[in-house]
Amino acid sequence: MKLRKLSIGVLFLFGATTVVFAQNTQKDTIRKEQNVEGVLIQGSRNKSTETAILLDQKKAIIQKQSIGSEEISRKGISNLEQGLTKITGINTVESRGLFVRGLEERYNNLLLNGLATPSNNPFQKIIALNQFPTDIVSKLDIYKTYQPDLFGDFAGATFDIQTLVPEKDITKIEFSVGVNTLSSFRNNFKINENAYTMEGYVGLNSEDRQLPAEIKGFRPSSTTIPFSSFQDTWNVNSVKSLPNTAIGLTVARTFRAENNDKFGFLFNLNQSSEYQYREGNDNLFDNGGQYKNKLRKTEYNYNLQSNALLGLNFKNKSTKVDIIGSFLQNSENQIQDNLGFKDNLQDNIQFFRTNQQDISRLTDIQVLVSQKIGERQLLKAGGSWVNNYFSQPDRKTIYGVPNGDNTILFSYGGNNFIRQYLDLKGDNYFSGNAEYQLSLGKKNEDDNYYPITVKAGYNGFADKRDMSYRFVFSRTQNSSPYTLNIDQPDALLQQQNNAGLFTFQESDQPNYKNFLYQFVNAGYTSINYKPDNSWDVLAGLRAENDMSIIRYKSISDDINGSFRNIEKNRTYFLPSLAVKKSLNSKLNLRFAGSKTITRPILIETLPIEYISPDNNNIVGNPNIDNSQNYNVDLKIEYFPKNNELIALNIFGKKIDKAIERSYIASGNSTGTVITFFNAKSATLFGAEAEVNVGLDRISESLSNFSLGANATVLYSDVERSIDQINETNFNDKRTLQGAAPWIVNADLKYEFKNASRLKSTASLVYNVSGKKIYGVGFGNLDNVIELPFHQLDLVLQTEISKNVTAKLGILNILDSTYRLELGENSKVDILSNTLLMEDYKRGTSFNFSVAYTF
Repeated sequence: MKLRKLSIGVLFLFGATTVVFAQNTQKDTIRKEQNVEGVLIQGSRNKSTETAILLDQKKAIIQKQSIGSEEISRKGISNLEQGLTKITGINTVESRGLFVRGLEERYNNLLLNGLATPSNNPFQKIIALNQFPTDIVSKLDIYKTYQPDLFGDFAGATFDIQTLVPEKDITKIEFSVGVNTLSSFRNNFKINENAYTMEGYVGLNSEDRQLPAEIKGFRPSSTTIPFSSFQDTWNVNSVKSLPNTAIGLTVARTFRAENNDKFGFLFNLNQSSEYQYREGNDNLFDNGGQYKNKLRKTEYNYNLQSNALLGLNFKNKSTKVDIIGSFLQNSENQIQDNLGFKDNLQDNIQFFRTNQQDISRLTDIQVLVSQKIGERQLLKAGGSWVNNYFSQPDRKTIYGVPNGDNTILFSYGGNNFIRQYLDLKGDNYFSGNAEYQLSLGKKNEDDNYYPITVKAGYNGFADKRDMSYRFVFSRTQNSSPYTLNIDQPDALLQQQNNAGLFTFQESDQPNYKNFLYQFVNAGYTSINYKPDNSWDVLAGLRAENDMSIIRYKSISDDINGSFRNIEKNRTYFLPSLAVKKSLNSKLNLRFAGSKTITRPILIETLPIEYISPDNNNIVGNPNIDNSQNYNVDLKIEYFPKNNELIALNIFGKKIDKAIERSYIASGNSTGTVITFFNAKSATLFGAEAEVNVGLDRISESLSNFSLGANATVLYSDVERSIDQINETNFNDKRTLQGAAPWIVNADLKYEFKNASRLKSTASLVYNVSGKKIYGVGFGNLDNVIELPFHQLDLVLQTEISKNVTAKLGILNILDSTYRLELGENSKVDILSNTLLMEDYKRGTSFNFSVAYTF
């Protein structure tokens, strides 16, 4: 049986590579040809270099910042997210995605090769960029002002990941190993038995965590479920955590036909494992100002990622076709232990353990086509199909009283023994676009542009999700406590189940199943007017229809009754205007204005109560509405050299119905709920300053050094909605939830070549953002505040030979503490000498990788 599953796992992992991806542009060669005395001169430019990307930024009509494969490589050891900290106004915040201009991840959007791509995690707006290995990315474009061919879901930024296109024949093998000062070589690292197997390594242990056969149908059942029907174990191993590892393979091949048609093939495969240990406080305050929960939380995370990519490319003078497939799998195996009291029961010290796996799989197949028609017309079209799956299968929680020697006093009644099954399936997500472009007027041959370019196009997506959230409880007539070994409980549980001391049954709650449908269709048009090489004007209009249906049941509904429906059909007209004036060859002045929208994260609108063992639960709000955003930007940028930039940008936003994370009292008297509301409106004003210069300006001895630094300051103010006044009746005036008042990023680079022309770089990268509201307070309590987290990384990269490259990364050098605290302005006296709610460290990581290319 084990061998069969292992074989399935190998076939699954490598078979998935037939639906993997590749696309646009690593070394997109531009050839300029001219005949001089019968000699053909050809030049080429690598469009992924930092200098080339800065030139593209200078020429672009909208505010678009990019990071290419070269910069990603030198600033990130293994994944895309690590290389983003240089981009102005972008900050990463502890597993909560990317913050742009102080706005949290909810306000961002993600495209993959220009096509809409759903998140593979309902708790995140976009796919976590640390799931994209650097080897598959040619360039990441960050759009910070709007243009009509982008989806209307735009307030912070739209990220467009451009995947690689093969330009030359290479085979690359890369291996990395890393240790963490907090997580590596721990002798008592806790891990689920089924996760620490070859099946677990490739993510197939989730098969053992599915619903047992007795209740696997569509409807809940009160059927008795024997212990033996559950395939996953409650047992937990104590192992020695090993170094983190990753291995990657990239193969690219190009072929030319006699007529100069070019064919390309690209294959990439990556697998990584990571051990992560965290320990800290996890507390909650009640409305009277005392601790409701005071817990010491210890987490053991064993994280595994599998990525595969396959791309086929055809290109000639007028036609380009890309067929791209991608597969992303992320498996997080977690053991979480809590010790302390909760629900205001200070004298009832409890130990409770959660044993869970978060598994996500996303398969994305894309076809992209562009066709030139003569010199003035261009047709582009693309489509994708995505299969998207997220699950927390058999999330097990056990409660008891600590009894020494790794045991607890435990009883089967009172919800002390719970299994949860969360499944979110998106079997068919479709995305498509089509665009026609026409150039008019007399072409400027010197700068290669037409004075007028008109575009008209369509893009949209269709998404269907089925969500199931089911609970299985222990049932008994005997409330006697038993002594249980918390690491090895299975033998006793099996024995007592056989003796009839307890059984399992599923909860008969009717609200276990939901269906979500969303259809977004948009048409757009724009005109780009360039009367000369100093003026560039882009005006456009997008009409976007957003139709959504949520089918669900409330906990009070009849389990056999009909579903409730929430239907929304909204059409938005989204105008935009961008103007660029080149005052001279080095100085640009830019203006942009637009109207956009913001859609909520999936968990924010799911009509469920996501239960946590500490009774700090998440409740979605299916009545939440899209925000409508009014954006304006004014920017001046100066390019002293082709690789230098000094810029200042002033921006403002008015967000109607801004979405905010909020705390409210639970329906039961003991818990606390995180939910989401629309504010009436929010107003934001800010400024960004950016400097990217060589230090040879100070001294020739510093000619190998360059400095990139940027800072953002932001003012925000919120006007609350009626719903917020009724539920969160505290703090009439405050900043927008999630908005950081300032961000600082800095990047010091040292680069040199040795006598053999082999290049080495050293990059010291720092970023931090100011304290912000994590969640809006309720009742007499102030808001929950997220404190600044200082991140400092050092990445060294060197070419040992023409074929061998080595990298060393020292990440999180400062080992700052992540902290959430209650604000200082509660209406009641806080009966504690600290306002601490949550804290932990994550240690400093040392990662070494070596790549061989041939």
